[in-house]
Amino acid sequence: MTTFDLAPGDVTTREAVAQKYGGSVFSGGIVPAEASKKVFVYSDPSVGEKHGYTFDGQAEDDEFGTLYLYTGAGPGDQKVARGNKNLMDTLTNGREIHLFVANGKEPGKKLVKQRYIGQVVLDELPYVMRKAPDKHGVNRQVIVFRFRPAPGAVLALEPQDAVKPATKSGVVDLPLDWFGQAIDAVKAKKTEKHKTSETVAEIKGGLRKVQRREGQLVTAFEEHLSSVGHAFKSFQISAEGEPGPLVPDLYDITDNVLYEAKGLSTRPNVRMAVGQLLDYRRHLKDEVPDGLRLAVLLPSEPTPDARAFLEAEGIALVVQNDGGFSGFPVE
Repeated sequence: MTTFDLAPGDVTTREAVAQKYGGSVFSGGIVPAEASKKVFVYSDPSVGEKHGYTFDGQAEDDEFGTLYLYTGAGPGDQKVARGNKNLMDTLTNGREIHLFVANGKEPGKKLVKQRYIGQVVLDELPYVMRKAPDKHGVNRQVIVFRFRPAPGAVLALEPQDAVKPATKSGVVDLPLDWFGQAIDAVKAKKTEKHKTSETVAEIKGGLRKVQRREGQLVTAFEEHLSSVGHAFKSFQISAEGEPGPLVPDLYDITDNVLYEAKGLSTRPNVRMAVGQLLDYRRHLKDEVPDGLRLAVLLPSEPTPDARAFLEAEGIALVVQNDGGFSGFPVE
């Protein structure tokens, strides 16, 4: 594999990168370079802003550190094909991903400068599905990739690289089978996603134990809802001035219940779920029928006082057990 000589923070052009390492200059934002066995990603958040969505950029750090989001390639409903597939294939073929961000234009020229951010890898959850308008204003499904620093790498991110606040508030439906597509896409990895209670991922150069309890819980509950003939979905909520959309775990269309799941039944998790549900509810008042009920979904019984807290707030509790889910259907 060809050595990569750029240092994070260096400014270059796509032409210069292609000349030295291969890859097309005009093939969109995801550029495979066969000669050097690398994939170059050119991020330009201003493109999304023109169309009314603001997914791209550095998201808030989470417990696993730095996270950079990047909207995939392709018109219409995006699929894991062509450039998007080139990125997904790095999970198994070992090719390096190098991330650049548009950095203005050369004076007097149309040539866009590129600031090298650094080497990245796909997160253990490599992408999520979102809805975004195309150039004609028509909503479509897009793939939003999730990048982490490669082991040992430090990314040269600047304040302006943060995900931009939403330009307007709004709510759109999210069919939950989109998330199933994201899960299916990573089956080729050594540790199959969402099939075990936990796994080990290489994040920020070290081994991190990544809990999957919440994802497993939601998946099991979706299967339960399907088995009793319930329809369900989620929502993508944009709040003007806030970066990144809000996405509730699950809305039971049949029973008009909004669920927030937590992978642990601790008091802090219960309190967090309540806050999220109240926040979601105020955005969804025009999207769901009157009488929306709220419920917390947990993998085990919380403490008696945490249960009393939910009862006092009029929020239902559904708990997974050996036979299914107690507390369902929500009264």
